[in-house]
Amino acid sequence: MDTPHPVHVAALYRFARFTDPAALRGPLLELCTRHGVKGTLLLAREGINGTIAGDEAAIAEIIGHIRMLPGCAEAEIKFSTAAEMPFHRMKVRVKREIVTMGQPEVDPLEDVGTYVAPSDWNALIARPDTVVIDTRNAYEVRVGTFAGAVDPGTDTFSDFPAWFREHHAELEGKTIAMFCTGGIRCEKATAFGKAEGFDSVFHLHGGILKYLEEVPAAESHWQGECFVFDERVAVGHGLAAGSHALCRACRMPVSAEDRASPLFEAGVSCPACHGTRDSEKRAALAERHRQVKLAEARGTRHVGAVQVDRSDPAG
Repeated sequence: MDTPHPVHVAALYRFARFTDPAALRGPLLELCTRHGVKGTLLLAREGINGTIAGDEAAIAEIIGHIRMLPGCAEAEIKFSTAAEMPFHRMKVRVKREIVTMGQPEVDPLEDVGTYVAPSDWNALIARPDTVVIDTRNAYEVRVGTFAGAVDPGTDTFSDFPAWFREHHAELEGKTIAMFCTGGIRCEKATAFGKAEGFDSVFHLHGGILKYLEEVPAAESHWQGECFVFDERVAVGHGLAAGSHALCRACRMPVSAEDRASPLFEAGVSCPACHGTRDSEKRAALAERHRQVKLAEARGTRHVGAVQVDRSDPAG
């Protein structure tokens, strides 16, 4: 029996100057569709961001096209694999920002923090004068983070500037080290930090995904798993599939402990959203879950299945 080929996943981003991002959308969507590639790509005047999946040759074709876009020859790309297609469809969207911070004056192409290779990250964050900041959202931090990292407790990345300004005095005179899933949020966050007057600002090059790919587990300072913006939900060292699942009611990640809770009901609720819906809504969710399982048993996909759909897919 032949072993099925893994699905190749590419998480990518690049800050670049796109004068007309809408003009780039059609050709990119057509190419992805023609090659059976699925995922989400965001285009804006500040560049491109997204995660796509497909067979190896198809992904190579799309990446080749993206590298031909203005300023994208050196696009940051993290490759991994999945046992099954982690996306339901292909979307290419034109947005105001490829990662939404809501600070239009911040431009990573003008000034940005210092990149730190995964191999040098442990030494930086171990320094006593370093403040390590997780720039991701609170639900992601709960899945895993670096030991000793500060959690701003944000619901969206656009909350980060206010948190940073509130803690300005505490951060003065410190070395600031920021990180995120794939590098894009911490790159923009360091640009923001520089604009706020901080000079000693660093960020993890390639993000958590590159760190987990390159740094051996025995030497790692990472604790837990890393939430990802697709149906894999989370990955661990070596980018192996993690143990988290997705609550199909609220789309929050749920751990094995969460799933053992009496507040968890597959497809209906988890400890994070239990008690937020009336009996009619819960019954509708339970029926949808039943239909999803029936479709899976037939080897098809239920059209009403809830999927991961985040606005900043490469983190």
